[in-house]
Amino acid sequence: MSMLNKLKNYFKNDRFAAYNGIELVDCRPGYAKVQVRIRPHHLNAANVVHGGMIFTLADFACGAAANAHGLVSLSVSSTISNLAKGTVGTLTAEAVEISRSNKLCTYDVNVYDDFETLIANFKGTCYITKAEINFDAPIKEKSSQPARAEIT
Repeated sequence: MSMLNKLKNYFKNDRFAAYNGIELVDCRPGYAKVQVRIRPHHLNAANVVHGGMIFTLADFACGAAANAHGLVSLSVSSTISNLAKGTVGTLTAEAVEISRSNKLCTYDVNVYDDFETLIANFKGTCYITKAEINFDAPIKEKSSQPARAEIT
């Protein structure tokens, strides 16, 4: 199996991204490209793509690029500037590593629509743990039940 396919298989376990219809298109250490086809449930009351959907798309691209190095990396800081509205078609987020040390990595993520209009710019910083990711391990099905009792 190619490394790209191993990464795609690993990131299928991101249930929130999958629930939102986000697809990993390309990925390698320090770089990721993800897409989502805009559906009616992605729109807010003004009939434009909800800012949370755009943030989720950019955050997933950042996480994929960071974790593709093979160490679990977790977001510690993120900012987004929404620059234009998205309404139809597909949104694409492209993450590029701009800095990496032994503890932190920082990414610049641009989100575009089908017309290559820059919809948003996201900056994300992740903490690099020492936990190694085994991209060859089979994905375990996770229970939909919470690990602890929920407070309602």
